[in-house]
Amino acid sequence: MYALYLSIQTMDEQLKNNNIEIKTDSGRGCCITTREMPPGSKINQSSCCKLSSFNWLKGYESPGNTQKEKFVEVRFKNDRKDFFLCPAELSLSEGEIVAVEANPGHDLGIVALTGEAVRLQMNRKKYDPARVEMKKVYRYARSGDIEKWLDAIALEKPVLLRTRKIADDLDLEMKMNDVEFQGDKTKAIFYYTADERVDFRQLIRRLADEFKVRVEMRQIGIRQEAAKIGGIGSCGRELCCASHMSAFKSVSTNSARVQQLSLNPQKLAGQCGKLKCCLNFELDNYQDALKSFPDNRIVLKTKKGLAYYHKSDVFQKIMWYAYADEPNNLMAIPIRQVKQIIEMNKKRKFPDDLEHFARQKEQKAVEDINNGDNYVSYI
Repeated sequence: MYALYLSIQTMDEQLKNNNIEIKTDSGRGCCITTREMPPGSKINQSSCCKLSSFNWLKGYESPGNTQKEKFVEVRFKNDRKDFFLCPAELSLSEGEIVAVEANPGHDLGIVALTGEAVRLQMNRKKYDPARVEMKKVYRYARSGDIEKWLDAIALEKPVLLRTRKIADDLDLEMKMNDVEFQGDKTKAIFYYTADERVDFRQLIRRLADEFKVRVEMRQIGIRQEAAKIGGIGSCGRELCCASHMSAFKSVSTNSARVQQLSLNPQKLAGQCGKLKCCLNFELDNYQDALKSFPDNRIVLKTKKGLAYYHKSDVFQKIMWYAYADEPNNLMAIPIRQVKQIIEMNKKRKFPDDLEHFARQKEQKAVEDINNGDNYVSYI
């Protein structure tokens, strides 16, 4: 159950004189509260929404900033955020509900970021206000606006279920994922996924006639679908895309190779069917650590025989080698000593064996022909 903090600025005289608690399954990432709250308390608790931002520059202004325009970042449903131009007479705080310009009409959103941090956020997202037509913040949301907004939010789930039924009746190869109503109830955005191009012109007419709103169809990818729907990953935690990730970065199988992971599609794929986003989380640490490793294609030469590379323990800085005639008997050798052996080989010097350098010995898993079991022994 979600609820909305309604700030004093957005309340008319009737709400100011009454203790009113508004609860709704809004999905906008707000928290449960009442009008009885201490002065100066936060309107929105960031723990409830992955799009909440920490304003580390709150209360500070850049001394070189001479521009009079004020920008704010406003969040809407799910992963939708946008920048707006704020009128000079408005002094907004994070978490306040505001009416903003939309096409057509107006929409209601929750202020996510204010102050100098907004400019840094715009630079990070390469958003240039001089090249785009900035939409404006109209005013604080009035009680009538919020009531209409809550009514629109309450319609989203039944409208989504009805839309799926209509799409199925029309035999459309598409999956309806989510519906987002505009704050003034004049427009609705329908999010869907599809493998191929879909002719949904008849669907739009049916939706507009039945729900009496302006319809916008927006196609999303399967990663965005997982972020909107949510779920529990194989790690037992909530999906990263549904909890804290706000931008997707390309993931390749090379990320798994660098981290010495088994290239098993069933283990590497997330609930969206694509490679798990968490494969990129520690990739930079592995790449930095591997810079100190010698080339694993180099064969170590000893008087006992040639030794070939098999695997690595990146953070313990160990490389595992085995003789050509004993491929199942692995030896763990620190990279410092591997480099030493390579330098010796370059000078035509060959150590007696690798056992002298091995920190640990391991017998590789071997399949027992009689019963098909695997066993591993350590020395």
